[in-house]
Amino acid sequence: MIIAVDGPTASGKGTIAKALAAHFALPHLDTGLLYRAVGLQAALNHGNPDDPGDACAACEFPDSLLADPELRSEATGSLASRVSVHPEVRRALYERQRAFATQPGGAVLDGRDIGTVIAPEAEVKLFVVASVPARAERRFREMQAAGRSVTLAEIAADLEARDARDRSRAEAPLVAAPDAVLLDTSDLGREAAIAAAIGIVVARRHSG
Repeated sequence: MIIAVDGPTASGKGTIAKALAAHFALPHLDTGLLYRAVGLQAALNHGNPDDPGDACAACEFPDSLLADPELRSEATGSLASRVSVHPEVRRALYERQRAFATQPGGAVLDGRDIGTVIAPEAEVKLFVVASVPARAERRFREMQAAGRSVTLAEIAADLEARDARDRSRAEAPLVAAPDAVLLDTSDLGREAAIAAAIGIVVARRHSG
């Protein structure tokens, strides 16, 4: 069983995907980390994330970079959004994601184009959304807990900019697959959101 969990930054898709993987005993891949690694590598290379050549060169990042805590920073998140607009970068990372999705037994993947591009044949597709204020508040709490200095207004502005880039890019824009189930977590706590997602998967499996 392949479960695709898509949605914008800080919507709760990562938390939901991890919980679904644990509940259904499936491997999980946060595909956003791959793009964050490319963005961070571009910065480490002193390259320009808006330049296709520099962004593609950063796709050769070492696997050890995936464990770097800097990947979770807001700055790296913005870099990831910028490198992800390049079709060359998306093609370079496509096979890596596709191989994970199609492994025997299935998998859970979360990102922005899992249900539309990476695994359009997924048995269950969720599109997780939340309002910008709700998402900004969540990310603000995360950054405070991590000891990072950032304001709520800065986070909200960054989320809006990322959303605009992700939705308007020419290749694999952020959009719900036609057969995806919409899950709005704006007013849901962590456990309620997870329970709702599990319920959606169970219902889809039974209906299929």
